[in-house]
Amino acid sequence: MRTCLRLIRDLTKIDPRLSIYFSAFTLLHVAYKITGNPLSDELLDVLLTTCLQANDARRCLNARNSSMLSLSQAAKLMKLVANNSRTTVQLIEIELSKAYLYRALRCKDSGSNSIYCLANVYLALLYYTTGQYQRTVEHCVLVKRSQDHSQCSSHVVEGELLPKIDDEIDTALGLAVFYRYIRTAALNKQQSQHVSVFTTELFAHYLHIRCLSISTKCRELTQSSSADEVQRYRQCFSELQDMFITDALVLNFLNSPQYQTDDRRQSHLVVKGQTAPEISHSLDTSELAELLQQSAVEHLTAFRQLESEEFSSCVAVATTDFEALHAYKCGEYQRCLRLTTHDVRTLIGAEGISGVSVAYPEFIQLMDDNIVSLVGLTLIADPSLTDQPWRFILFQLSLSLYLMTQCQVKLHHSVTSLAQTLNYVEVTCQDLDEDFTLDQLLLKLMKHKIMRYIRKELGYR
Repeated sequence: MRTCLRLIRDLTKIDPRLSIYFSAFTLLHVAYKITGNPLSDELLDVLLTTCLQANDARRCLNARNSSMLSLSQAAKLMKLVANNSRTTVQLIEIELSKAYLYRALRCKDSGSNSIYCLANVYLALLYYTTGQYQRTVEHCVLVKRSQDHSQCSSHVVEGELLPKIDDEIDTALGLAVFYRYIRTAALNKQQSQHVSVFTTELFAHYLHIRCLSISTKCRELTQSSSADEVQRYRQCFSELQDMFITDALVLNFLNSPQYQTDDRRQSHLVVKGQTAPEISHSLDTSELAELLQQSAVEHLTAFRQLESEEFSSCVAVATTDFEALHAYKCGEYQRCLRLTTHDVRTLIGAEGISGVSVAYPEFIQLMDDNIVSLVGLTLIADPSLTDQPWRFILFQLSLSLYLMTQCQVKLHHSVTSLAQTLNYVEVTCQDLDEDFTLDQLLLKLMKHKIMRYIRKELGYR
């Protein structure tokens, strides 16, 4: 983490493009490491450093053994995404918030019920934000089944950390602030109590009710009335000794007709069984890995644009090669074809210097099976090439032609269209230096694919 922070700082001083490229590579490195594996504390802190340019290394290291500091890191991230904007970076920050909350639950000092309940409520909130209502309900149940809430008043749900949930919560927070203002004006003194907060247990009940009114299809759940959950909220409210004005406002909203449903008219969902669900205290990294790849592509595209501004007067630079590569990986063939067609027209017949290195697993993960197999076969044929990573650079034109060919075949384009692409491939082969082994092999593979497609379309075997 310290090395990552130092490199970002030093590379920015040398050339901002280097810092952007390094950030992209770091994101791809973490995505590669966590594919099928848990997110380690070290990589979690590296991501925080890369995404937020955080420079407090000591605090990050101390947070690894402190539930309170991990909870604090999560709160900082949640505050950044509370405006409900959903860029790639903010979606990553949501996943990192979850990871820090899971870390807080794993810490040895997390035995306090207040930490346990608050971390689970915030996890429920984040899963609700990303539309994972089953996981939301599971974490709400963990809070509601906690045996002792006597310490929970020391840790409350902060209103400023909440993303958009519904109009009721927004109204409750607005009225609470207005209520404090009126009391302050009437009493002519500053109100000391912070009102933009919710009681942890009651907020868990409310999130559960919201999920029941939204989620209608889930195998893990069984049918019941949302009115039952509203009744449990009322019971919990009546038993608490300490609550906030926001809790009372939410209870008033729950008295509205929409929550007074009859079982025969409307049924909703609750978790099966009477015991709290077993939940792993680690993040499912599959979503995070995809987001990191997407963010890395956005960084690399920005790098290409700066590269084009610097060198376009003397060489051709395509700015959307990584974007096209990611579109192909996501199955967006029409968009990929549009991007690669533009890139090929920019690069064909011109001198180009840019490419993608497939010598490293960080970039290999962006490639399809054909290119990965081609690299593997090349290394089997000549293992000494392992020490020559520069031999595994695919130039922009070769890669763009390959993606164009693949998209045309998948979208069943005409023979005329493929024949034009074949002509581009032939021209590129003539201009390409023989030392560029991987490009030569990829172009030969393209010619074979195009000829086989044309023969098939014309009725030849």
